[in-house]
Amino acid sequence: MTTVEQAEKIVLSETRNFGTELVSLDAVLNRVLAEGIIADRDLPPYDRVAMDGIAISYAVFQKGTKSFKISGIQAAGDNPIDINNQDECVEIMTGAALPASTDTIIRYEDIQIENGVATLLIDDIRKGQNIHKKALDKKQGDIIATANQVIHPALISIAASVGKKEILVKKLPRIVIITTGNELVDINDTPSSYEIRKSNNYAIRAVLQEYGVSADMLHIADEFTETKKELQKCLAHYDVIILSGGISAGKFDYVPQVLEELSVKKLFHKVQQRPGKPFWFGKHDSGVVVFAFPGNPVSTFMCLHRYCIPWLQKSLGVTSINAYAVLDSTVNFKPQLQYFLQVKLSFNNSGQIIATPIAGNGSGDFANLQGADAFMELPAEKNNFNSGDIYPIWPYRKLI
Repeated sequence: MTTVEQAEKIVLSETRNFGTELVSLDAVLNRVLAEGIIADRDLPPYDRVAMDGIAISYAVFQKGTKSFKISGIQAAGDNPIDINNQDECVEIMTGAALPASTDTIIRYEDIQIENGVATLLIDDIRKGQNIHKKALDKKQGDIIATANQVIHPALISIAASVGKKEILVKKLPRIVIITTGNELVDINDTPSSYEIRKSNNYAIRAVLQEYGVSADMLHIADEFTETKKELQKCLAHYDVIILSGGISAGKFDYVPQVLEELSVKKLFHKVQQRPGKPFWFGKHDSGVVVFAFPGNPVSTFMCLHRYCIPWLQKSLGVTSINAYAVLDSTVNFKPQLQYFLQVKLSFNNSGQIIATPIAGNGSGDFANLQGADAFMELPAEKNNFNSGDIYPIWPYRKLI
């Protein structure tokens, strides 16, 4: 049987580059940046006032002057107002360009204004205070955002500030999510006593949406001819096929046989793990990769995060971060399988991630997923896992 480590290595060896495309700024959230964002001018582009108050010449203050006649009021975006006499100041607002004849900003909180004269209320003043100097952050031509990162709101702000109406991003694979099983009905239908509504497909699609992927969904009944016909169509139109169900040892689990007949090479079938032992992975001659997960909801969800998402991240050039947590109670697991334990995550006072096991009722207990935050990966060569042990985690919910 294939080990988890072997399965991971095989899956990640089948990543591919899907190219790049230009996308408008308002549609790039959660896409992967494919270019460096360059500063088109210095940042900030001028000596920027960082506090509302008055602008003075520090040399005049050093000579003992404490009161300054206000020569004008300058808002952000106005042309700078220079002072002509040493005992003058400019009343100035945050974001305004510093007048060349001044070099220090005094906050409103530290002055008193009466009859057009600003009097200082403090003696502790530093030359150049409350000024964001020109090019302090970045110089024109500097890279301000590197490629191969997921685009977040702060990066969008940066791109807008340098006039990027369109962003070069990694192209996304065309993905179809296929559910199988005669017991599954549509979300809008009322199931009979022996039917259930489809849910795995919605969960998979929601996870993929976090990476900007808009996957199609398809359902196939447990019938050999239909399964073959639909999978043949999908192999011609998609880059990735994600199946949920139809790959175990049941008499109506036709997916492995159909994939073989359609020239999809099996790279492994069955992994030394729980949940998700029947996981099947293969590749078509055309380059289409096929992830075929067991139909139980927890199995599908775990395999998606442990194998498919790392495959997608590597294909898009995104560096994933390995996360670990401290187990906070003893766990016993006898089978010689890599055990993916559902855990609730928290932080202790030392900043460590703490994993608290969440009891469930097996791989069909999808209601239990919403009470946990991650899967903790416990090695197959052990049976007893003690409080205080540290193991890898695969989060599927944000911690903060």
